[in-house]
Amino acid sequence: MNALTEPAEPEPDTAGRETDAAGHRSGAVARPPLVRELLLVAGLFLVYKSGRQLANGHTGEAFHNAHRVWDLERTVHLPGEGAVQHALLHSEGLVHLANTYYATVHFPATAAFLIWLYLRRPGHYIWTRRILAALTAAALVLHLTFPLAPPRMLDAAHLVDTAQVYGPSVYAATPETDSMANQFAAMPSLHFGWALMVAVGLIAATRSRWRWLWLLHPLLTLLVVVGTANHYWLDTIVATALLGIALTAIRLPAAAPAPESGQTPLRHVLPAQRVATSRAATAGTMGAAGTSGAALSVPWAPAHPRGSLSASEVIARFPVSVTRGSASAVAAPPVPADMTGTARTARTALAAAGGHR
Repeated sequence: MNALTEPAEPEPDTAGRETDAAGHRSGAVARPPLVRELLLVAGLFLVYKSGRQLANGHTGEAFHNAHRVWDLERTVHLPGEGAVQHALLHSEGLVHLANTYYATVHFPATAAFLIWLYLRRPGHYIWTRRILAALTAAALVLHLTFPLAPPRMLDAAHLVDTAQVYGPSVYAATPETDSMANQFAAMPSLHFGWALMVAVGLIAATRSRWRWLWLLHPLLTLLVVVGTANHYWLDTIVATALLGIALTAIRLPAAAPAPESGQTPLRHVLPAQRVATSRAATAGTMGAAGTSGAALSVPWAPAHPRGSLSASEVIARFPVSVTRGSASAVAAPPVPADMTGTARTARTALAAAGGHR
């Protein structure tokens, strides 16, 4: 198709932005106001922390649910959490590193990920923020309706509270009096859910062949949260399911390609406007060619040298509209002074007939 009416489809570049055939950036998404985003994220965090505090005081129900989860895992033959912890306990330095990872990586890694998206991929930032908000809201509902003691508190699990024994720990020694966190909110594991979303977001926002290595972050987080006895396997499975639902419901918005300066995006205008714009562009091209002396090809120009066509051929080539038996000329051009007699007589007669219809 003519480039004036059908511009080439944009293609993604290696930085994750869309570019057109000429290499110009297009489809840019406006970056949200920074102050509004800071207030929004801070508000969501405060709502989440307040909601977790509402679940405190359900100690009996939390331990009852812990026994149910433990028995369910054994029924479906999930691997024991103790196998991962035993591997960590072979080295005091390794278990200390796992506790440090659990305590220090969760929030900073997620915050750095969101900041990078905000600065470099605004469209992906908005999508990721919505996904994380939906995942966290669903987790809060489960924390309130299904309080769950972690495996480190469950005697039947025979696991060690590695944070209290080896440090560092982010939780108080007595869960019932912990005013900073709700320790009975094990399901789902937001540590794992957020880490998995960080990996998914970076894979979606980048084009490097090494981007799949970001999956090591949720994999390492999975081993850490289970090995430190802060979560059951089932906590991570539920987090993965909730994230999958959020990703299905909230799709990454497609950015519309932005036209170049001074060019009308014909694919996004009404048909009448598209035709008018196309005609204007064609007329401008014809005028420029005429000025330079180049030969033009117009719908009513004869394909043969002047004087070589009969009157019937001239009439057949001339655009005519017939309505109820009367003929009328459509956009008849002026009769050239040097046209031969037969063709000149035919064109003059046709123009007269259209003028008296």
